[in-house]
Amino acid sequence: MGRTWPSEKKIVPDPVTGLPLTFLTSTDTYHQSKIYQTHRQWTADGQWLIFRGTRETGSQAFAVNEKTGLIVQVTETGFSGMLCASNKTMKLYVLANTPRQILEIDLARLFADVAAKSVKLAANYTRVCGTIPPTLQVDGNMGLDANDDFMYFRVQGPQTTQLSPGQTLLPGFGPRFRQSTSGLRSMNLKTGEIKFIVNVGFGIGHVQSNPWMPGEIVFCWETGGKAPQRTWIINADGTGLRPLYPEAPYEWITHEAVISRDEAVIAILGHRSIASATPQSDWGISGTYEHPTGVAIVNLRTREMRIAGQVPGWSKGRSDWHVAGSEDGRWAASDDFQYEVWLYDRHSGEVNLLAGPQKTGADHIHPTFNREGTKIEIQSALISKDNRSLNICIVPVPKTFLNRTYSLKAPE
Repeated sequence: MGRTWPSEKKIVPDPVTGLPLTFLTSTDTYHQSKIYQTHRQWTADGQWLIFRGTRETGSQAFAVNEKTGLIVQVTETGFSGMLCASNKTMKLYVLANTPRQILEIDLARLFADVAAKSVKLAANYTRVCGTIPPTLQVDGNMGLDANDDFMYFRVQGPQTTQLSPGQTLLPGFGPRFRQSTSGLRSMNLKTGEIKFIVNVGFGIGHVQSNPWMPGEIVFCWETGGKAPQRTWIINADGTGLRPLYPEAPYEWITHEAVISRDEAVIAILGHRSIASATPQSDWGISGTYEHPTGVAIVNLRTREMRIAGQVPGWSKGRSDWHVAGSEDGRWAASDDFQYEVWLYDRHSGEVNLLAGPQKTGADHIHPTFNREGTKIEIQSALISKDNRSLNICIVPVPKTFLNRTYSLKAPE
């Protein structure tokens, strides 16, 4: 913890659009990837991006200063699952591997000591919030409450077989995941107390909190593909469990993310041919263009859904894949099946390509807005010599778009 690497910043014009892409890492020697798009990427002061990587010290969490490019290692013994940046303070929360403890890391103190060249032992920056007992099977799939006082996390195994009232064991769906049960628990980050939230009759995947609404949790049924009902929402006290977006058998819903106090964005995929999507196929009749598809915004209070836009029909990217939205409600974004980045103006409906194909890479590019809605973080293999290694990259929203005004009057 506290080890540093010099700036690797490179500004590279996108080969298709010409937009200046800022690569905050730029190496094939190391491996790095961004935090999943359901979670905060920037620290509370907006100056550092947190990412996961493998360097000389093994698999760790790192922070890169967006202005200076300085890279700092911010964990000592690795972590499991999600990196949870604080909503309010310069803290980071991780799940330690052995024992299974949720740790709070004081980034402000660490960065100050890095600047003063007086880094101390890791214990000076780390606080144990609580220990998860071995009877609960956990992997770090977790989300931090809006008030930074609770962590919500997925559990599996025998402790989840007694289902909550109203829940039933659901059959497995698709060729990848078997039938299973799972659940959610919370940890009080001040006392370490763990409380039961819910057990359900399917396999929970990604868990995220609503960073603007204390006590609100969004999670998914993970099948490795289409789920009969992908998105779910629940209160931290176990009440209010319901589908976030009730989906039809022909809809392929995925990659949900809470984007503001009252909204979540979902991807409605259109990536299969109608002829191949038969009832007997692995994923049934879902995921075709026979029905509406696109980047969809769901209001968490009214339950209304509106489609913000689609990847244009002429694009080889075919369909939106991973989706994001700005906190101010102005923009949505997506990548596609060709690893491009699209911007959707939610006021005008205009769709613009921000970045062309970023190469296939070791993983998808997972776009995420900063809190101001002025830039998008992705992970990109564009400049990698092996066409696989990912680097942390910032895609700007063009200033002409940010300065855009709207009028109901027709143009001349």
